Amino acid sequence: MGSLRTGLIHFLTSALAALSLSACGPGGRAGQAGDVISSGAALIGGPFQLVDQNGKAVDQSVLTGKWSAVFFGYTYCPDVCPTTLQTLAQAQDLLGAKAKSLQVVFISVDPARDTPAQMKTYLSTPAFPRGAVGLTGTDAQIAAAAKAYRVYYQKAGQGEAYAVNHSSIIYLMNPEGKFAVPITETQTPAAISAQISQAMRAGT
Repeated sequence: MGSLRTGLIHFLTSALAALSLSACGPGGRAGQAGDVISSGAALIGGPFQLVDQNGKAVDQSVLTGKWSAVFFGYTYCPDVCPTTLQTLAQAQDLLGAKAKSLQVVFISVDPARDTPAQMKTYLSTPAFPRGAVGLTGTDAQIAAAAKAYRVYYQKAGQGEAYAVNHSSIIYLMNPEGKFAVPITETQTPAAISAQISQAMRAGT
């Protein structure tokens, strides 16, 4: 089990070097893989203090008891975020009975606009994953969570219509809240469903 986990973390490190970061909106800097994760067998995940879409304070224990697909984004994102959530919803449907063991956790990188109420409204979109958990918080809380997951994000533009550039990797966490495998948002729903199913069978 330990060697498998170490191998998967090494895979994530290598994979991120080839992944682009989502520039949600015009004129944003895409960033570099080095902004997201340092070289070597970096650990993904860790303690955080955030607030869910119902206004309830939560910590990393929200990830225990189920497999969790953790994705950082924001509700005003015009492209990557809604597309990724729709893809995860389709993958969820393809899991069949296994879907009850999976939750999607969407963590905002735009706490100034993503209030709990905004997150709740956004995640109620029918095309998004059922039972998705939306998390937001203060600037400091979001920064700490992003650091724990090696997530890059940066505000781009001025005024109310600013964008937030951010990394777009999806982290599959096991029911113990530990990192299992990376999922890229460019995969098909079928590929994502198969990857999650394989991780579930392996008990990674």
